[in-house]
Amino acid sequence: MKDTLLPVFPLILLFSILLMFEQIQIQQQAFTETIETWWSNGTTIPTSRTEITATNIENNIYVIGGFDNLGNVLDTVEVYDITADMWKTIEPLPQPLHHAAATTFNGSLYVLGGYTNNNWLPSSKLFIYDPKNNTWAEGSPMPAARGALTAVFINEILYAIGGEGEFGIMDINEAYNSKTKNWISKLPMPTARHHAASAVVDGNVYIIGGRIEGTLPITNVNVTEMYDPKMDKWIKLESMPSKRSGLTATAYNDNIYVFGGEDITRTFENNEKYNTKVDEWELEKSLPTSRHGLGSVYYDNKIYVIGGGPKPGLSTISTNEIFNLR
Repeated sequence: MKDTLLPVFPLILLFSILLMFEQIQIQQQAFTETIETWWSNGTTIPTSRTEITATNIENNIYVIGGFDNLGNVLDTVEVYDITADMWKTIEPLPQPLHHAAATTFNGSLYVLGGYTNNNWLPSSKLFIYDPKNNTWAEGSPMPAARGALTAVFINEILYAIGGEGEFGIMDINEAYNSKTKNWISKLPMPTARHHAASAVVDGNVYIIGGRIEGTLPITNVNVTEMYDPKMDKWIKLESMPSKRSGLTATAYNDNIYVFGGEDITRTFENNEKYNTKVDEWELEKSLPTSRHGLGSVYYDNKIYVIGGGPKPGLSTISTNEIFNLR
């Protein structure tokens, strides 16, 4: 009897130790989750504005165009030095723009599309900024003039997707070769929309949310679609939890963080994270200040969420809120 019972006690002891270890891991994980992300504040942008576009070249964030609080269309370009937590004004855009798109490649800033005045005249122009000489040059224009579009670079190709032109909402997907300076058409986006957000992960373009034609002045969608440039193919993914437009998105590792937005009655404080590996959404810590028409940029484990409007339509804010990651 003793021989059969003795081995049981080490097993019980081992099980107890494993159980305690698992509980400690769960507690540590819960503790880690409470501290891995938090919000802080940077120096506010000098010009309070909305319907901006923003991108970065290394530790410098460029905030471009938009509306001021009187509804004037701006050519203003302000640069935030992340390291110094300071702003400066550089050479203005060649023309005032709102609802433009911006991205960077090979040390240069590319600004395309947008609307040129309060009559919402869509632009087809491409402007390229050289930060070393503080000068702008005009590149080959987009075939289709539009504003409220998205734009990303993948390798040496600039993709300009969606937006709204003179004849309505567009599903268009045009690609600009930075070497040949030529534009070509790619497979259109399945869901025509404008005021959407975009981000790049693993060489694929993700288009999230936005606005479509509808019975209301603002009809939002929560559609998430991925474009594979190598295959020239679109894939429909898990929809975002909320329907938003006038939002912004930024990628960090395999995740895309989507901030802010508006509908007809309010602006959003939502911060929703999309995991590209498992096709799942998760709620993150909300924006401290709800707003639309904002910009966001990732740099060194932080996402800088800048400007926008705290109320639907024309309103402006100079906020520079920082989402700290791990």
